[in-house]
This record gives sequence, C-alpha cells and structure tokens, in this order.
Amino acid sequence: MNLFQVYPLFDVEPVKAKGNNVYDAAGQKYLDFYGGHAVISIGHSHPHYVERVNAQLNDIGFYSNSVPISIQEELAKKLGKLSGYNNWNLFLCNSGAEANENALKVASAHNQRKKIIAFKGGFHGRTSLAVSVTDNPNILFPVNEGADVLHFSFEDFEGVESALKNEDVSSVIIEGIQGVGGIVAPSVRFLNHLRKLCNETGTVLILDEVQSGFGRTGEFFAHQLFGIEPDIITMAKGMGNGFPVGGVLIHPKFEASFGMLGTTFGGNHLACAASLAVLEVLEQEKLISNAKAMGQYLEAGLNQLPKVKEVRAFGLMVGVEFEEPVAEWRKKLLYGHYIFTGSSTNKNVLRLLPPLSIGKEECDELITALKEVLW
Repeated sequence: MNLFQVYPLFDVEPVKAKGNNVYDAAGQKYLDFYGGHAVISIGHSHPHYVERVNAQLNDIGFYSNSVPISIQEELAKKLGKLSGYNNWNLFLCNSGAEANENALKVASAHNQRKKIIAFKGGFHGRTSLAVSVTDNPNILFPVNEGADVLHFSFEDFEGVESALKNEDVSSVIIEGIQGVGGIVAPSVRFLNHLRKLCNETGTVLILDEVQSGFGRTGEFFAHQLFGIEPDIITMAKGMGNGFPVGGVLIHPKFEASFGMLGTTFGGNHLACAASLAVLEVLEQEKLISNAKAMGQYLEAGLNQLPKVKEVRAFGLMVGVEFEEPVAEWRKKLLYGHYIFTGSSTNKNVLRLLPPLSIGKEECDELITALKEVLW
C-alpha cells in the first residue's frame, strides 16, 4: 500500500526533537522557526509536557464523552483563568477545522439563520463548512459548495455593513490575524465596526484564533490586541503542542442542548493532559511575555535586512514580505543553514512561527543566516 501523496515534501525527516530544535537520523540539528504550522508552542518534548502526558497514559488514556471526564473541567478552569474568559463555556474537539465547523453550527442554532460572512485571504480549514468560508478555490470541491457564504476584503466597511443590514446573516468569521494569508491583520477600527454591526443585527461574531491563539501574539488571543470581545472563539494548533486538540469558547448567552454538538475523541484524557501541560508551562515560564519581547527583537533585526518590503510582527507570529518570491531562500535556509521556516499564499512572504520559548541567540542565528542568503 502507498501513501496518498497530497503534500510537497522537503527532503528532511526529523526523527527527534528537543526544545527549539529538531534532528534528522544523521544527528544534524535544525533550528525550528516554523513549529509545524504554529503547533509547537512550548518547545519540542518539554519535560513537563512529556511527564504529564505519560502520567495520564498510565492512568487512563481515553474514554468517550458518554461518561464524566473530570480533567475536562480542570482544563476549562485553567483556560478560563489564563485567557480572561472565566465565565464562558468550552467545547472540546480535535482540530481547528472541527472547531470552526462547530462554531458556525452554534451560531446558526442560536439565531436560526444560514448565511455566513468571511474574508478574502482567510483560511479556516479543510472540512465542509470550513472550506466554504476559506478563500481558496483550489481546495473547494462541488461537495463543499452548499454553504451560502459572502466574501469581503478587510476594510470593506460599506460592503460588510450593507450585507449585515440587508441579508439574513448568521455569523461573521474572521481571523484575528490571517496566518496562511501572510500574517495580515484587520484594523482596530474595522474590527470594532464589525463588533458594533453584529450587535445591531443579532449576528454572531466568530474569531478564528486557531493559529494566533495560546499566547503566540504576546496576548493569549490575537483579538485582545485590538480590544474587542467576540461571541465565539475557536482554537487549536498551539493548544496541544503537537497532540491533536481543538476547542470552541462560547459566550454564556448561547444555550446548549443535548445532541447539539458531538465528538468521539474530542476532550479525551490524553488531549486534556497535553493542553493542561501547555497552559502550565505558558504560565510558569512566562512564555506569553517572551513571545511579545522576542517578536519585537525579531522585528527590529528583520527590518535591517535588504530586499524587505514590510515586516508584520505580532509577538511570534511574524510575516516578512520581500520584493520577490521566497521559495528558493527557504530552501537555502533549510539545506544550507539548517533552519525551518514557512511560506504563505503570498509567495513573497516568509512566515515565522517558532516555539514561544525561542530566545535572542536563536533569533540572531536566523538573522545572520538570512543576511547570507539575501546577499
């Protein structure tokens, strides 16, 4: 049997990982400035993470949501405390796409409407509704085309306002910061206008924090940089530091009912232990403030490089837009300097999403390597 090949692959296989580095079978060390799509939040194989997951596995690794799972309550309390959303409700699932699917369902159940507003350049996942609200025709197939979605550009005040006031819109879904789109954020004014319009029209505002959540931006959630409060928040990636886990934070005004949402694996004992370990390390090692400080440090260094058009840095969610495509430079960074970096749908943007434990020495290593590659 062969694998169904749907990914273009680099010719490097990490077989071991520790801290901010991964290693291939020959023992070559690679600096990880991508974190596997922003997944590695507290560093690879963090000792507290390994200990907590192992201890949980020794007790019980899984049972379904047909029984009480007290570690879910423990996770909800810790998440509420660190995020500032103490009185909200948590639904646990397995991925960002699943989180967005369920958020859109909760919104529709709440106001009994169908239409959705999403934004150009956005990415919300590869499942049915998530694909429909994603602005990428290459991953949209006939089976995904049933949803009624209106796509607008960021800052299209007039278009969004007209749609919300004249259409039967259930929800607006927006990334606090577009990740795949190249680290692009809406303005504070636009987000606040969206919040006001949603309030006026009874529309549910969903903030997709799948990539930008869990401290990556120097705040727990990216929307906290902009001073707004949504109705629903989705999250995943850095939530489990590599273990598949996602979640939906839901304002208490939404009423739950039995059978409204469901999942077999979501919120299992191992997933909760992994996510709790992440929260504990974020708190104990002050990694959210480190993300803010290292983001500022990186931004200053990156702005000194040649051929740079713009640096967009929100903590350790960093996009460096150059005057030309970055694909060849990424290969040189990987094969010549042993540094993993990321791409985006904007071919000129280098995307940097390192573990939140990254330090100045590693930032300097990246800057030095980029100087050599660019010159």
